[in-house]
Amino acid sequence: MNRNWMEKEYSYFSHEKCEYFPCHAGADRENFNCLFCYCPLYVLGERCGGDFVYNEKGIKDCTGCLFPHKRENYGAVVSRFREITEVMQNNTK
Repeated sequence: MNRNWMEKEYSYFSHEKCEYFPCHAGADRENFNCLFCYCPLYVLGERCGGDFVYNEKGIKDCTGCLFPHKRENYGAVVSRFREITEVMQNNTK
């Protein structure tokens, strides 16, 4: 994947004034990307690639996942947008 995004402003945003920052326990405050505050990979279910569990109600719980919040994973997240749109299209049929 082309990594020209690495030094671009659009690939990283840290909202340190947010009352929930950082929203995941154990997160590196200096390397916490808030750009994907709501993870676009969530819709992929078990194929998201993150560190998640299903709670007792069967709901996906991503509180232990830092994957979309690491600066270096921006490219990995956006590279899956085609897959995300396919899932969304299948869900609307």
